[in-house]
Amino acid sequence: MIYADNAATTKASPLVKQVVLDTMDQFWGNPSSLHSSGQAAAEALYQARVDVAACIHAKPEEIYFTSGGSESDNQAITSAAYVGKLRGKHHIITTPIEHHAVLHTVEKLAKEGFEVTYLPIDASGIVKVEDVAAAIRPETALVTVMYANNEIGAIQPIAEIGALCRENKVTFHTDAVQAVGHIPVNVDADHIDMLSLSGHKFHGPKGVGALYVRKGIPLLSFIEGGAQERGRRAGTENLPAILGMAAGLKDTCQHMTDHMAYVSSLRDALIEGLSAIPHAALNGDRSRRLPGNVNFCFEGIEGESLLLLLDDKGVAASSGSACTSGSLDPSHVLLAIGRPHEVAHGSLRLTLDHENTMDDVNHILASVREVVDYLREISPVWRELQKGERNYVIH
Repeated sequence: MIYADNAATTKASPLVKQVVLDTMDQFWGNPSSLHSSGQAAAEALYQARVDVAACIHAKPEEIYFTSGGSESDNQAITSAAYVGKLRGKHHIITTPIEHHAVLHTVEKLAKEGFEVTYLPIDASGIVKVEDVAAAIRPETALVTVMYANNEIGAIQPIAEIGALCRENKVTFHTDAVQAVGHIPVNVDADHIDMLSLSGHKFHGPKGVGALYVRKGIPLLSFIEGGAQERGRRAGTENLPAILGMAAGLKDTCQHMTDHMAYVSSLRDALIEGLSAIPHAALNGDRSRRLPGNVNFCFEGIEGESLLLLLDDKGVAASSGSACTSGSLDPSHVLLAIGRPHEVAHGSLRLTLDHENTMDDVNHILASVREVVDYLREISPVWRELQKGERNYVIH
């Protein structure tokens, strides 16, 4: 099986698996305990905080461990909104292409009386800095814009947005789940106040993540109980997962330059090959995208059938976010960038990793061409398009 769904999750690396096992043997004490076993665990926990912080150019005390990106998004956004409300600020700015962990949290806050502005998105999937500037008001409490999109791979102008927020004294949060470990992230240079990341996106364990909060930015407790994570996240720390995540991120960041160049070459070959299929279109900006992300729409077919037939041919892919893969609705991201429903339904997301090869790319290309041809042959919509009874959307 050729695995091309790394945006959904990555396979835990041998290094990570070994660290998780070793942690269970060596650091099984509770980090909050005062005896030697507990203190050994506490020291290992602190070193993990150091390692995660170093990869995003943060300070160790600015890292809070969570259960993953969704929890980090929820805590960051809710905290910034409630703190802003205490200061008379009740306005939130975001985009319609965010992960649902962001969108659903913002929708919940809107029901509580917060006003939400959704920034316009063009076909490239890139936010315009001038639109952010135009949306900021004196009562704006938070701007939350994802670093890189999980479906179409579009990388946002985070540093420019962050600088704008800093100038206007507005808290800036970014969901960087798809970016961290894949492209360089520097919270200082990017003027980021809060950042979410998740371990299983860079060969770490599932169920563990982190939230970066710049020193001086208030953070409200999200889970009540003990005093773990400096009183901001109760519950005994999942040390095996945390140390596994830290090891995976450190290893990934050490090899990032080589991996980016290699995976980008695979991505470009895949984009070039898929672009040759008639009435197919790349979704998202051609160059300003994640190294391993390829997202296409194929007119005249259904994405679900495409995925099932590709699976039969040994290719694991997706049609968009893994969190919504059971939904029959088209991708909210593709609709936001202007794809009509009938085209958005025929989408395919292929996300590559440094473990993929050019042979994998060639197999994927051959398989996609064969499956698309087959599905179009049996599609009544495709026959109507060929007869001129319908107009092509993708030319």
